[in-house]
Amino acid sequence: MAIRATVVTDLLDRADAERAAGRGETAAGLYDQAVAAARADDDLPGWTRAVLGAASLYVFGAEPGKIPAQLYDVLARTEADADRARLAAALARCWGYAGHPERGAPFASEAVQRAERDGAADLLADCLDAALAVHWGPDELDVRQAMVARLDEVAAHVLEPDVRLQAHLWGLQVACEVLEMQAVHRHLRALERLGEESPRALFFAASRRLMLDLLRGRTDTAPQLTKVASAAGEQAGLADAWLVLKAMEAYSAAQSGDSRTCAAAAAEGEAFALAEGVPAVCAEMAYLWVCADRLDRAQALVHTFRGAVLADLPRDVNWLLTLQCVLEAALAVDDDEVVETAAGLLAPYEGRAVMNAGAVMFHGLTDDTLARAAARRGDHQVADRLRANALATYDRVGAQWWRDRLASWSPPERPAPSLGVRPVHLHPERGGLWRIGPDDAAVTLRPLRGFGYLRELVRRPHQPVSALDLVGAGTGVVVESGLGEVADPQAIAAYRERLRELEGELAEAAEWADLGRAEVARRERDALLDEVARSTGLHGRARTTGSSQERARVAVQKAITVAVERIGSVDERLGQHLRGSIRTGLQCTYEPRDDDQVGWILD
Repeated sequence: MAIRATVVTDLLDRADAERAAGRGETAAGLYDQAVAAARADDDLPGWTRAVLGAASLYVFGAEPGKIPAQLYDVLARTEADADRARLAAALARCWGYAGHPERGAPFASEAVQRAERDGAADLLADCLDAALAVHWGPDELDVRQAMVARLDEVAAHVLEPDVRLQAHLWGLQVACEVLEMQAVHRHLRALERLGEESPRALFFAASRRLMLDLLRGRTDTAPQLTKVASAAGEQAGLADAWLVLKAMEAYSAAQSGDSRTCAAAAAEGEAFALAEGVPAVCAEMAYLWVCADRLDRAQALVHTFRGAVLADLPRDVNWLLTLQCVLEAALAVDDDEVVETAAGLLAPYEGRAVMNAGAVMFHGLTDDTLARAAARRGDHQVADRLRANALATYDRVGAQWWRDRLASWSPPERPAPSLGVRPVHLHPERGGLWRIGPDDAAVTLRPLRGFGYLRELVRRPHQPVSALDLVGAGTGVVVESGLGEVADPQAIAAYRERLRELEGELAEAAEWADLGRAEVARRERDALLDEVARSTGLHGRARTTGSSQERARVAVQKAITVAVERIGSVDERLGQHLRGSIRTGLQCTYEPRDDDQVGWILD
């Protein structure tokens, strides 16, 4: 036992040294060896230290692999409040950074509760940091503000620099989100003072100072700040420092007009984004290819966001960033389909500042991109309002580069009106089928729920219709508040296992031409898919019942997306018209352009 304990301790000491030296891959291998050795010997203290060390090497936004399982394996065997708090916080942070905040939320709650019971201020601060990481979505700004105030209070009486660093980083993040510039300056100055004590703090201070300089349009400080951040990151052994350094280099080049450096950064970032499957980085690289004047490369990445990809993005830390960058790139490459989808999703978030996670970089205002999208679809009144709002905000915060760029942008001229109105069918026929398409080329399609929603919207152009009314077909649906999860994880897992079995049965039935068996399996599969869809959210996450309005919003958005794609598959022009004119959300509208009028035949 003593020999094995010595082996584990030796492995951990070596792993810690490699991590501190910035050799993450070597450290990861040593931590894995320590995990295996400690697990085999049931050495819980060594095991705990090993999995926490492995988790510290996780790269933000990447696939977490086995790290969550390793953490949970130890958590299930741990009883002490302090150790459970640290493990639960690491699990929460890992899932939050990986784009699955709903998985991390229960662990974050436990971490905070355990830390409060333990009473150590530094532990509670770390657990609050983890809780913030799983409440980083676009609709949780008020939650973050409250948590940041509490974290600031806890950290105010702690000597440990890393604890105060966490508090000031989150304070800076929220201040940037609401563009409260005095608070931005206060937290940034605090980071710089902490940098005198800690290379880790110095890394954040230098990189965030460049963020503020670039927000103001200053690129002259980039070389020195990048040099300081690089040295500090290496000294601190930060696993994902290279990602921040690449962003510093790339966005400095974008603002200074250095297309060659910008292209090199975009190529490297694109390789990482596609290899790791990170939509936010993919979106950023599309924007950087635009800045590098390589619209062909930007267009290829924008194309990957077509269909339901944007609608299915988790509303996590990267949601606003991804949509903002995709919309910027789609506007540049004239991809109207992606422009309309991204703008429709961003529309409820007018007036928001878009920040890369952790206030790494400022990405402008939603009003900026939404103004250009509105002008593109011919809605010049909305475009003028949003453009004026964005320019005023840029003026207020001193965002000179962003202001100059928007001020120099000219909206496209209105296209000449069309020479007539196209009669188009959109109505059910006998037998439950639908007739859809131009009068001289209409087709008959199997019914979809979204056809009915579209029919109600186009019947009342420019008039908002609530998603709740569409779902209830005017019957007056009762508004309900959220009530918890629809189905427990075991039931959902059973549904999915049966679905996998049914896919095998369908394949076998098709191979044997057994139509009867195939139909039975298909009916069961469709019923299970409906149940899983009802019980889970985006990417298969457990769904809470939520409010009736929110359930209606999601249901209508998905149904309309499917219906429009089906229509577009048989009539591309009509599909394009609907993509550009249908707005979904809690309120849905049909907003046809003046130059693209349709004479709908609805009965």
